[in-house]
Amino acid sequence: MAHDHIHATPADLGPAFRWAVGLNTAYVLVEATAGFLTGSLALIADAAHNLTDVAGLLTAWGAAVLAKRAGTVAYTFGYGRATILAAMLNAVAILIGVVLVIWEAAHRFQAVVEVPGLTILLVAMVGIGVNTGSALLFIKSQKEDLNAKGAYLHMAADAAVSGAVVLAAAGIMLTGWQWLDPAVAIAVSVLIAWTAWGLLRDSLRLELDGVPEAIDRQAVADWLGGQEGVSNVHDLHIWALSTTRTAMAVHLVWDGADPDGFLDHVADELEHGFGIAHATVQLEQVACERAGSCLVT
Repeated sequence: MAHDHIHATPADLGPAFRWAVGLNTAYVLVEATAGFLTGSLALIADAAHNLTDVAGLLTAWGAAVLAKRAGTVAYTFGYGRATILAAMLNAVAILIGVVLVIWEAAHRFQAVVEVPGLTILLVAMVGIGVNTGSALLFIKSQKEDLNAKGAYLHMAADAAVSGAVVLAAAGIMLTGWQWLDPAVAIAVSVLIAWTAWGLLRDSLRLELDGVPEAIDRQAVADWLGGQEGVSNVHDLHIWALSTTRTAMAVHLVWDGADPDGFLDHVADELEHGFGIAHATVQLEQVACERAGSCLVT
């Protein structure tokens, strides 16, 4: 049996989260102040929404910190799966926010609310800068880390909302059409819901021990079956330890002469070729008798 104990170190997202939390907290204070001074319910409501963004960032940040902690007697794999849970919570929070925005927008079609176009435009332009800057902090890490992707999508979605608000505010100032505000809000919300659903689907897959989307299970099985001395591959399981670490366990029927060298080779190739950093391989000399769990290659 082999255990590869050399795990890839997750990217340090601490600085990105610190900047994102700081920028968004400052923006919440500015937006809430502007809302109270102008009496704009839209700005106050959006400030409350951005406050939930700060909470989402803090949740994702806390999960990233937990992921770096070593395993314990009770949690032998460590706390990496907290990053998966954080990504899921971020997706749920985005979808809840979408429902609330659409609900409010629908009511505003029935009861038109006069909004201070210029104030909303100026504050929303600040929001574009804050949210775009926050999203850019995670743009590299989001490609390989689902938790970072959750933070990235949250900030990118808010930047899109702020951009739409700017367009709506400008349209209201030019035409006086107050219905532009709820109409744009609904259109952007539908787009955001689509991206959030993808994040929720991916995080749920990892939470249920599904094979990470970036890994082809059949390709792994074929590669293992093609190694010298391997006559059968069975009980192959691949699952996520976190949003950046993948584990695998497998039984191989093998008749070679150098088990240590073979296991080192397999562990190295699985990590570098498939991104599986924690591999457990059990070597057997008897052919698989459990037909239901065998994967013959």
